[in-house]
Amino acid sequence: MNTQRMTLPVLMERKKTGRKITAVTAYDYSMARLLDGVDIDLVLVGDSVGMVSLGYDTTLPVTMDEMIHHTRAVRRGVGRALVVGDMPFMSYHVSDEETIRNAGRFIQEGGAEAVKLEGGVKFADRVRAVVDAGISVMGHIGLTPQSIHQFGGYRVQGKNYYDSRQIKKDALALQKAGVFAIVLEAIPAELAAEITSEIDIPTIGIGAGRDCDGQILVLNDLLGLNQDFTPKFVKRFAELGEAVQSALRSYVDEVQTGTFPTAEHTYNLKRKPLREAGNQGSS
Repeated sequence: MNTQRMTLPVLMERKKTGRKITAVTAYDYSMARLLDGVDIDLVLVGDSVGMVSLGYDTTLPVTMDEMIHHTRAVRRGVGRALVVGDMPFMSYHVSDEETIRNAGRFIQEGGAEAVKLEGGVKFADRVRAVVDAGISVMGHIGLTPQSIHQFGGYRVQGKNYYDSRQIKKDALALQKAGVFAIVLEAIPAELAAEITSEIDIPTIGIGAGRDCDGQILVLNDLLGLNQDFTPKFVKRFAELGEAVQSALRSYVDEVQTGTFPTAEHTYNLKRKPLREAGNQGSS
């Protein structure tokens, strides 16, 4: 395993070398520790924590305090990968000053190296303000979950000519604003390939085909831990949800039948019984 700490310049150099960027979305210390044992380049602490871990129907209720809480947990477990904090809904929509302040919290309190913002042309100036403040930004275009009500659901974006040209404009605007990479979510593979070939910064795809400079998936999805809807673009590399339920059934059975705990899992006195020791102490 490569133990060298990932940095932004190294990540961006992947665009030239052709080595694919590996990224996952994670939310807690235990999973972060597991990620640190493999060659994951980037860990995004996504606002999808609202749906995956907190039980919300969308990402919209997630707060800055919740995001900082989870980012700190991931940071404690990750020693090699680049940690990126996902700015939640309304944390960057009001003003440049408020956006910079919230982005700064991810760095100061959360321990992240960068933040991610959703949106293209409309938020390019806001992105530039954050970059000018010395905070690295990763863009996110295509299907942007914080705009779910405007889209009318979680739908593939850029399928017609006008929409595809707008998404390309978004990518170019974000590059000009100074982002170090762009997440392309749920867009046709042909559009993702076109954007990837025409911009100078890495693209990281999720449901955007194999021609992106890297890929990202939610860790719970790729491990088969998500019991809810699984998008088409998710490959389940394991079925740990089934393994977890099997283990829990075994636990329930052994507790109810009295076969757990055994002597192997029980503490015992190494010297005299408690009653004997107590009698000696009172004499």
